[in-house]
Amino acid sequence: MILFLVLSAALWAMGSLLGMPARARWLMIALLYVAFLLALVVLPEGVGLRRSIGGSFGEWLVLGGLAALVYGYRAVLGRIRRRAAPAAEKPKGDFAATELERYARHVILREIGGLGQKRLKQARVLVVGAGGLGSPALMYLAAAGAGTIGVIDSDVVENTNLQRQVIHSDERIGMPKVFSAKTAMTALNPYVEVRPYHRRFDAAIADELVAGYDIVLDGTDNFDTRYLVNAACVKAGVPLVSAAITQWEGQIGVFDPGAGGPCYRCVFPEAPAPGLVPACAEAGVVGPLPGVLGAMMAVECIKVITKAGEPLRGRLMIYDALYAEARVITAARRADCEVCGSGA
Repeated sequence: MILFLVLSAALWAMGSLLGMPARARWLMIALLYVAFLLALVVLPEGVGLRRSIGGSFGEWLVLGGLAALVYGYRAVLGRIRRRAAPAAEKPKGDFAATELERYARHVILREIGGLGQKRLKQARVLVVGAGGLGSPALMYLAAAGAGTIGVIDSDVVENTNLQRQVIHSDERIGMPKVFSAKTAMTALNPYVEVRPYHRRFDAAIADELVAGYDIVLDGTDNFDTRYLVNAACVKAGVPLVSAAITQWEGQIGVFDPGAGGPCYRCVFPEAPAPGLVPACAEAGVVGPLPGVLGAMMAVECIKVITKAGEPLRGRLMIYDALYAEARVITAARRADCEVCGSGA
């Protein structure tokens, strides 16, 4: 067996010089072991090579079995350690040491600071839609350390999404968008809890789902869903950050009647006539535009949670990417609004 040990040591040293991972080096030694076993079976007694191998076939099998037991024990122990490590690194309520470093640029901001970052960690944010607007919003909220992020969407990732929906990837085509989003978000920040809901946002779940969150971001592309999200937010007393895009333009506002601002229905009392506002699939959209508006949604969400600055309550920002123009208009609350006013 001395020959086997010498050859194994040589293979290990050669693999180390070539920068091969330990698993690959162990695989080479395992192949050498198999070659020795075959030599014991094939070569007749008395052959010089067989004598140099040494030991009987049974002894070599015992050696291989012991090595397999040791390897299996180490693999199981490593898996247990990996599972235990995140639990120790993610304390409830407080920050792990690496989190303090991760969020350092927030903590030194006067408007956020340690208190604001703690509010972010304790916040529960629901994002409706994991498409063009939801993609950047979800990524930035995860990066910022929003503690619990729910995402609801019934679609799967398609090839046509990848021109603008940056949270998804080519290898995840066909995967439900909410699970694709969770994969990207937890890879970016393992300290956030992501709750995926692979289903439509409809009246059957709207009120109960929204009531479990502190703020909602709506990135959907149809008025029926926007009205439903708005009604659920008003009922639960939850602020709503809503944005919309088409071609080269986008708009965003914060709708929060509980803080004295209008709700979404105050500003848009009726849906436009069919065909008047075509969807992105019909009219097209420049790829980075949802990134701009989606990032703005994340900024407004962080401002509301941390109580920083002046969110877009009672105001609507309109952004024209084609001519690089932005303007903000005032949006007043309607006393006779059928959702938050006397018409409810």
